[in-house]
Amino acid sequence: MEKYHFIGIKGAGMSALAQVLHDLGHEVRGSDIGSEVFTEHQLRDKGIEIMDFDENNVVDGFTYIAGNAFKDDHPEIKKAFESGYPVIRYHIFLADFMSRYTSIAVTGSHGKTSTTGLLSHVMNGDVETTFLIGDGTGFGLENSDYFAFESCEYKRHFLSYHPDYAIITNIDFDHPDYFRSIDDVVDAFTDMAKQANKGVIAYGGDEYVRDMDLDVPVWFYGISGNNDVRAENIETNSKGTHFDVYIGQEKLDRFSIPMHGDHHILNSLAVITVCHLEGLDMENIKDAFMTFGGVKRRFSETFLNGMVIVDDYAHHPREISATLETARKKYGGREIVTVFQPHTFSRTETFLADFAEALSESDKSYIVDIFGSAREESGRLSSRDLVNLIPDAELLDDMDLERLNIHAEAVIIFMGAGDIQKYEKRFTELLS
Repeated sequence: MEKYHFIGIKGAGMSALAQVLHDLGHEVRGSDIGSEVFTEHQLRDKGIEIMDFDENNVVDGFTYIAGNAFKDDHPEIKKAFESGYPVIRYHIFLADFMSRYTSIAVTGSHGKTSTTGLLSHVMNGDVETTFLIGDGTGFGLENSDYFAFESCEYKRHFLSYHPDYAIITNIDFDHPDYFRSIDDVVDAFTDMAKQANKGVIAYGGDEYVRDMDLDVPVWFYGISGNNDVRAENIETNSKGTHFDVYIGQEKLDRFSIPMHGDHHILNSLAVITVCHLEGLDMENIKDAFMTFGGVKRRFSETFLNGMVIVDDYAHHPREISATLETARKKYGGREIVTVFQPHTFSRTETFLADFAEALSESDKSYIVDIFGSAREESGRLSSRDLVNLIPDAELLDDMDLERLNIHAEAVIIFMGAGDIQKYEKRFTELLS
């Protein structure tokens, strides 16, 4: 048994890794800001101690795992270094941890968390699989030979990893505070893909993915088209989506998933490809798909007073469009209302017109104030700039949520990567 202290334990990846190590029998505790974060509830459920940041937390006997959001001058990190205690950055620790497993890294500009959650659930239907998901969920299984994990491209942290397989869901321009251009993003993903030991499973409908020059085996997946793994004969009903999977010219089987939307089909194809390559039992895999309940903050539904209240992490135009597609396919006869919180000033400014176009796909849009970040507390625009580009859109604050009551029996989607949940929580309290 080892003793670990996590500096920034409420971070999504940090929370998940802390849970994995706890489940494997290690002593785990951590520190963070005092305000509530959605990732902390599973930590508390497992009895993992969460402390406020304080340099006095740093004592002998622990290995200190430092979150990437914090610089070396953070009081706890600084004291650990000065005291000569071992300090390991999150991505460096994770790179060493995965070396004991057959590892599957799930990366891409969008869809990482949903795909990792689906992969870990489905694989565990046949073989024990330790997993780490970017919604703050992690689980360690002592006898597992597999490790499924979410691999983030921000600041090229994923270049620390050398997984057996890499799933690439797509490549898009994001994180404009770090990446200079789409070419810079493609270069990062190409370097990462070359580090996969057994091969890459990649979405074949993405032009940037297709253009990568790789010297490792690649399996492209997609809906029909020129792909190694394809979904055909797609049908949808109230229970979900049903489709045949072909690998090459051979039909593998017919699969059903309890979800709606093309992006869920694509995520499922990536998972099926990994399971096929590793020779897992497809009957067990098919059964596991139908018991998947989703991941946190990805189209999470609450039903109140005839309304469908949805909590969703979408914070990029492409993700917003995917979420609205799911809503339309699942609740085609209802009014679709979005309450959107832009996340960071740089992203909002870079994609302002794209945000407006994506949000215009809903029947009504409300925009709340931009959520800044520790590295970016202000910018050159406001949420009003976005409202002005969306027909009939309105600004909204958390003290005026009663206005949403005019949308009787609507699907109201609270979207964003900041603290949009406080708006959702306030509104559901009003309904209750």
